[in-house]
Amino acid sequence: MDNVKRYLDQFAKEVVRDAKKELRNSKDSMGKSRGDTALGNSIRSEVVRTSTGFDTKFYMQDYGTYLDQGVSGNKNQVSYTDYKGKKRISDFKYTTKGPPIDILSKWIKKKGIKPKGLGRGRSKTTGQYISGFAYLISRKIKRDGIRSIGFFQQPLGVGLKKLNKDLLKELALDIKTYLTTYTK
Repeated sequence: MDNVKRYLDQFAKEVVRDAKKELRNSKDSMGKSRGDTALGNSIRSEVVRTSTGFDTKFYMQDYGTYLDQGVSGNKNQVSYTDYKGKKRISDFKYTTKGPPIDILSKWIKKKGIKPKGLGRGRSKTTGQYISGFAYLISRKIKRDGIRSIGFFQQPLGVGLKKLNKDLLKELALDIKTYLTTYTK
């Protein structure tokens, strides 16, 4: 089964490489590439031998799943194209709460955005200072959601199409090697 394991390793590496490439080609809200980020660096794969054959596992930060599928808002539904090429509604949805305002405030400060005329106020519940601009961004994301960029589903679909064709060849090589080794 060495040829099959080697082939599955190669398949998984190609899917990871293509997913990272898709992520690099996508832009964030500021027009910058997402490729060299914690998410891009976290994408990896592993092929594990089991009692019934092999499992190919893919890993990434949880945030990657939200970016890949998108998140529906409470007014708009976000759809994505899965690895089979079918359009599906995202599994994730904002219902009553939006993204945390304090996280958005940190993001605004990090990006150097200085909104005019919105000022800062105190939260009635926590007493913390909040940015009015962060509140508006949170409300918009909650309403409209986050669109899917499909950086993982598309490369996985392409890889699976090739996998179905080529895996039988590798299995035949392993069987031939097994038979010639044990019949001598």
